[in-house]
Parts: sequence; structure tokens; C-alpha cells
Amino acid sequence: MSSWDFFFPSMENVPGPTLAEVDESRIEREELERKMMEERAKRAENDARADETERVRKNEMPKEAEVLETVEKPPSQPPPPPQAATKVMKRAKNVVPGESKKKAGQFNLLQILSELDDCFLKASESAHEVSKMLEANRLHYHSNFADNRGHIDHSARVMRVITWNRSFRGLQNADDGLDDFDSEEHETHATVLDKMLAWEKKLYDEVKAGEQMKLEYQRKVASLNKLKKRGTNTDALERVKATVSHLHTRYIVDMQSMDSTVSEINRLRDEQLYPKLVALVDGMAIMWETMKGYHVSQAKIVQALRSLDISQSPKETTEHHHERTLQLYVVVQEWHSQFDKLVVYQKHYIKALNNWLKLNLIPIDTNLKEKVSSPQRPQNPPILSLIHAWYDHLEKLPDELARTAIYNFSAVINTIFEYQKEEMKLKDRCEDTRRELNKKTRQYEDWYHKHMQRRTTSDDMDPESAQEDNLVVDRQLQLEALRKRLEDEEDSYQRQCLQVRDKSLTSLRSRLPELFGAMSEFSLACADMYRDLRSIAKNRNRNGNA
Repeated sequence: MSSWDFFFPSMENVPGPTLAEVDESRIEREELERKMMEERAKRAENDARADETERVRKNEMPKEAEVLETVEKPPSQPPPPPQAATKVMKRAKNVVPGESKKKAGQFNLLQILSELDDCFLKASESAHEVSKMLEANRLHYHSNFADNRGHIDHSARVMRVITWNRSFRGLQNADDGLDDFDSEEHETHATVLDKMLAWEKKLYDEVKAGEQMKLEYQRKVASLNKLKKRGTNTDALERVKATVSHLHTRYIVDMQSMDSTVSEINRLRDEQLYPKLVALVDGMAIMWETMKGYHVSQAKIVQALRSLDISQSPKETTEHHHERTLQLYVVVQEWHSQFDKLVVYQKHYIKALNNWLKLNLIPIDTNLKEKVSSPQRPQNPPILSLIHAWYDHLEKLPDELARTAIYNFSAVINTIFEYQKEEMKLKDRCEDTRRELNKKTRQYEDWYHKHMQRRTTSDDMDPESAQEDNLVVDRQLQLEALRKRLEDEEDSYQRQCLQVRDKSLTSLRSRLPELFGAMSEFSLACADMYRDLRSIAKNRNRNGNA
């Protein structure tokens, strides 16, 4: 069922155009063909008789003569068509192909709404690839490390990442060979982020432990210096020296492990996260370019509402129609909510990546210069220009107009729903009054029938007879008053039906162009944004490969 059935129900009961002219033409054409067939049969019979006579007379084969006769004989002309058939053919020649269909479509509300619905469905299909990249339809539990059975073991996956050694990549056992997540080419955007999170947690623990060891080392160095100044015994001095040397060695080893962790985080950033972001940008560019086309088409389609003939729309609201209007209101509200989340969460994600990147590019200061230093990180990785441009574009994205248009459209649907509710109340009131009138009419007829049976001609002069006549008049006046009330309520109901139809169509004429115009502008801005980001990524890759 089309989602636009929320506005107006089906028009199954509306009579179509008459087929009288078509039937008349078909009957005349069949009669004409029948006469032509009879004429051909008679002509063939006469020719056969003439040929037989000629063969008897000349006693020769007639094939050559028949062929010559057939060639020389001009084809018989069919009789002129009847006048009615001629008129039909002239009308058919004057009709431009598709013109009648186009005119009918211009005044068909259901066709307009159906085309809008088709555009929505086709536009939603353009988001399948992006949804697949982001695993939007998947149930998440903190991590996307899930096997084919749907089981999620976050701890095991994180421990595997933390203890993973690149030197043993080529060694895989039978169980690991069945695990797609052990192969980087099968990893998704979310799994890359999970892996980086695990390494960041490992780096955090290493930095924390290194800071504690550094403080312990500094305390032991201070104690050693004091012992040297005091000139204490050699044994105590040697023990402190051994402790300082041991702490220094441990610190060097820990810093080397920290450097390996930092290098792995940078490798994941440049070799896995950055390509995933580039693929996401490319998918979003295609998605928004496609959506822009369909929203522009919708903006053109709704222009036909200006010339819509309202008399062809249903005049009354059914219970089914009323329920679908409420459902549409809920759906549009959800659309507004999801649109807001789309913009906000996108900004939050890129902002989080931007803030993380700022910290990621800060070198770790060890404060120990003896043969230990964290490697200088590249200050301009490929991801840097992409994230900065993405963040700037999102901050300038004009989303308020589209958000307001969706909200206004939901308010219009709610207003239409309230109009319909009032119409349904008036309809129920008319039904109640009609049932009451029918009931009292039956009661009056039964009472009047029994009353007339009791009366006789001698009762005409009875004083009580006049009172009974007055009672009859009173009951008739009550029925008439009830009948008048029903007429007034039906008039109010019909006026409400017209108002609901007029206001609904007026609201659609004003809000739908506003809605799809705003969505066209927003989708255009998004398409331009991701087109620019895609160009930035391509230029960066081209310069990096050069």
C-alpha cells in the first residue's frame, strides 16, 4: 500500500469514462468485416463457376489463364466505412499519443502521491551501500566483533588485538583461518575503530605504568645523589645504583613497547581507518547525489497540485483513512527525529575524530634523554586534511531549513488529523440522530396504528378524542423537530467534509513544495560537500603516490 494513502483513500467507486463510443465502433467494425467476408466468398464462388465453364469449353488447364487474370484484374475496393466509424477514426487521428494520459495524470491526486512515494523508495535504495559500510542494520553490543553465529565476545577479541604480533601474521591455525575478522580486508569501519580503541587502551596503560616507573626512577636517582654526597658505605651505594640501573633498563624496555604501540596505532590510522573514511566519503557522495535527483523530481511532481481538480477527491473521511493519517503523522515525526540524529551524530563522530587526531599527533615526552625517545610522529598524515575539511563542511551544513520543513509538514498532518477527527465526530452524531429518528418513527407508527384501531366513528364527538388528536400532533412535532435536527447535523457534516478536503489540499499545495524544495537544497549541499571531500582524498592519494 502506498504511504500516500494516508491523505486520501482509494477512489474505487468513482465511475470511469463511458465506453459507448468504443462499443459502437467495435460493433460497426465487426459488421463491416462480416460483409467484406461475405462479398469475398461470393466473388470466389462466381470466379470458380466461370473457370469451370471455361475449362469445359476449351478443355485446357486454367493455371496460366488464372495467373494472368489475377495479375490483370485490379484489386477490389472495400466498401466505404460507415459514417460512425469514420468519425471514430478521425477522432483517433486528431489525438496526440500520450496527451489524454498526461491530462488525466495532471488531475489525479493518487497518481501524484504515488510518484512521490516511488521517489522515496528509490531514494532509500541509494543508502544501502552506506548502511552496509556502517552496519546500520546490525545489533551492536559495545563492539562489532561478532562471529558468523552472532555471538559477540568482546574481551576475547580485544585481548587478541592487544597481544597480536605482526611478525606472526603469516602463521594461522585452522580455527583462525575460518575467522574473517583476522583478515584486514574483511574488517568493517566499526571493527577498525574497535581495534584502534584496544590499542589506545593498551597505550594508556603503558603510559600510566611508564609515568609511575619514571617517578620511582627519579626518587631512586635522588636517593643515590644523597648517598653520594654523604659518602656512606659502598654496599648501600652499590645497592641503590643497581636499583637505578634496573629501573632504567625496565623503563627503556617499556618505552620501546610504547613506541611499538604508537607505531601500530599510526599504521591502523593510515592503512585502515583512512581508507575506510575515504570509502565512506565516496559512498556518501553517491548516495546524496542520487537523493538530490529524487528530491528534485519530487519538487517538480508536487507542482501539479496547483492545477489539481479537487472535485475528483473523495468527499468523506473513512475510519481507515483517519487511522492512516495518524500513522503518517507518527512516521513524519520519526522522520524529523532521524533527520536530526543524522546531522547531529555525523557532526559528533567527525568532531570526535578531529579531537582524537589532535592528541594523536602530539609526541609523547618521556623526560629521559638517555637513549630513549618516542619517535616523532608525522605531522601531516593523509587523514589530517580530510578530517579538517570534513569538520569544517559539517559546521557550515545548512540543515536548519530542511529540519524546519519536515517539522512544519508534520504539524500540517496533525492539523489534518484534527480536522478529520471533528468530521468523524459529526458523522457519529448524525448516525446517532438518524438511529434515534428511526427508532422514534417506528414507535410513533406502532402507537398511531394501535390508536386508530381503538377509535370509532362515534368517538369523533368525544372530548377525549380532541385530546388524543393533540397528542398525535405533539408526537408529530417531536418527530419533525428531530428530523430537522438531523438535517442541520447533516448539513454541518457536509460542510465539515468540504472544509477538510479544501484545507487538506490547500495545506498540501503549500507545504509539499516547501518540504521538497528544502530537501532538494539540503541534499544538494550534502552532495557538494562529499564531492569536495572526495576530491581532497583523491588529490592527497595522488600526491602521496607521486
